Amino acid sequence: MTGRPEQQQDVDTVAARDAHHPASRATTATATTTTMSARAHDEPDPGRPPEAYEDAHVHAVYEAIAPHFSSTRHKPWPLVADFLLAQRPGSVGLDVGCGNGKYLSVNRSVHLLGSDRSASLVRLARDDAADFLISVAVVHHLSTRQRRQDAIAALLRCLRPRADARALIYVWALEQGASRRGWDEGCQQDTLVPWVMRSKGAPEATYQRYYHLYKKGELEEDVCAAGGKVVESGYEKDNWWVICTR
Repeated sequence: MTGRPEQQQDVDTVAARDAHHPASRATTATATTTTMSARAHDEPDPGRPPEAYEDAHVHAVYEAIAPHFSSTRHKPWPLVADFLLAQRPGSVGLDVGCGNGKYLSVNRSVHLLGSDRSASLVRLARDDAADFLISVAVVHHLSTRQRRQDAIAALLRCLRPRADARALIYVWALEQGASRRGWDEGCQQDTLVPWVMRSKGAPEATYQRYYHLYKKGELEEDVCAAGGKVVESGYEKDNWWVICTR
């Protein structure tokens, strides 16, 4: 089989390779025996929950080494690439254990969704991954301006660094004088909006949802503060919207 993972000078990196890949098993075993002899007997304890062992020796490790591990994982293995390229256009697939997402863009004619237990690796996979994105009625739920700007910056990082990559963001407007809510200029921008649950046989329950009501021009300001560029913006049905890019 072709597609042997890249050779690394750092033996600990070699030891950390995907042992599931046939071409790397021998190298992994050798490196592990040579460099980890002091821990050779740290095998799963029958009396210890396997989840706890995996948390310590798999999940926590990937969280710690994520940036370095990601820097060594950039070239798709040929057989995997061939499999992805053989899928019919428009089909939907999953990459379970996607790591930094290196396979997500191999075949752009399919819709491939990635998931991974390592939050640090998934964060790396999200960057530069999308040609477009939408975020509708989300940013206004963050309770400080800095958090709203940070959220927009995170959205922009998801876009590929190309001129035609776009994000569409919608938020509730303060200026809703014609709506049943009655908010308008001069009203408090930070508010709790009740949601009443009525279920047969159960007492009525009311939940208070936080909203920041954006005033005219504020969303564009937040996009620019987050490092983005406004392409187009406007108002529609009690919402401000913006189309922006990196």
